[in-house]
Amino acid sequence: MSETSSALRQFVNSARWRPKRSLSQWSERLIKIVFGTFALISILTTLGIIFSLVFETVEFFKEVPVWRFLTDTQWTPLFVNPQYGIIVLICATLLTSVIALLVAIPLGLLAAIYLSEYANPRLRRWLKPALEVLAGVPSVVYGYFALLFVTPILQALIPGMETFNALSAGLVMGIAILPIMASLSEDAIYAVPQSLRQGAYAVGATQRETITNVVLPGALSGIVAASILSVARAVGETMIVTIAAGQNPRLTLDPRVSVQTMTSFIVQVSLGDAPVFSIEYKTIFAVGMTLFAMTLLLNIFSFWFVNRFREKYE
Repeated sequence: MSETSSALRQFVNSARWRPKRSLSQWSERLIKIVFGTFALISILTTLGIIFSLVFETVEFFKEVPVWRFLTDTQWTPLFVNPQYGIIVLICATLLTSVIALLVAIPLGLLAAIYLSEYANPRLRRWLKPALEVLAGVPSVVYGYFALLFVTPILQALIPGMETFNALSAGLVMGIAILPIMASLSEDAIYAVPQSLRQGAYAVGATQRETITNVVLPGALSGIVAASILSVARAVGETMIVTIAAGQNPRLTLDPRVSVQTMTSFIVQVSLGDAPVFSIEYKTIFAVGMTLFAMTLLLNIFSFWFVNRFREKYE
């Protein structure tokens, strides 16, 4: 009798839980399908962007030789005698980006070290959101801030400073990308295990020595990733350089003069009267493809460096 009741109890329990187990399996499958769909959408979006750039870029290079595109030293695609030296726009883009990174990377890293290692928890809860508020300021506002506030100060301090110049655009762009560098670096530094810090203190290291010799090397992969992301953000910035740096394409490394970056040229042609499918219209796709290739190479380098660093220290 006891064996029969035990078998009956097992049958009831199995019958009771079978629908729930089946429902759980279906929910797991549904979640996988939904998440896989979202991942596929992101991949398809990237492929769509690439194809939209490649098709028009190929049409552009049917009319303009690649060698001419890479070696001309002037960029005048909208003139009567057009020239297509992309090096002019690349040089201006790199000039403003380097200035921005000279501001954002040191200040962002120092801010991250202070927030993670020196600030008390209550102050950190206030400072980090306050710093990240800068990321929410529209880039148009930064552009007019550079043009109407920073540029007059620079003109009073530096002789020969033009109204539109690369220096003020780069400085303000550095402030704009500062929250990205500081926030991501702070997360990487904060994620370093506390046991590493305690081990350094146990052998007599000071807090400064612990930070420089233990914490920063442990967070180096995250800091490099934050730096690469900041570089990509600086290279792709549009409104700040369009408003503050001007739209004068010239091959120069003088930050006091007006220059034109790749993104500001795209804005200029997009807002102009260039007929669709004309050679002037196709230049924005060639410039956009160049910009996409630059940011892609930066991301590949970041991925390679982070993986190499992890393999070295694992």
